[in-house]
Amino acid sequence: MLTEARKKLPESVFHKERFEIPKIRGHLQGNRAILNNFLQIAQDLRRQPEHMLKFVLKELATPGEIKSNGTVILGAKVAASMLNDKVRKYANEFVFCKECGKPDTILEKEGNFHHLKCSACGARYPVKSKI
Repeated sequence: MLTEARKKLPESVFHKERFEIPKIRGHLQGNRAILNNFLQIAQDLRRQPEHMLKFVLKELATPGEIKSNGTVILGAKVAASMLNDKVRKYANEFVFCKECGKPDTILEKEGNFHHLKCSACGARYPVKSKI
């Protein structure tokens, strides 16, 4: 009976991904890359934009800054696919829980160490602070 009931359920029930990282939107202007939705992505990940930008800039080895109008300007031409890879790497390191894989985490700083605390499963562990 259980197998028959499972067959009647819609496919969406079996998908484990309930959270998808938004893709970077922006354009190239001369030798710079202008990112329009960087702050929105940081807000969706529930992280400080400065922390996320610092990680991305260090990974790309390029200068950059957040302007007052909310756009992010990078000092080099960077492909959107590379930026999306760096944001995904940031999320895997500083957002998703390593125990349950959910994005319901809080980044806490105690002294010189950062800890990731999961609100879903209660796990708490230190994260490598490359920044």
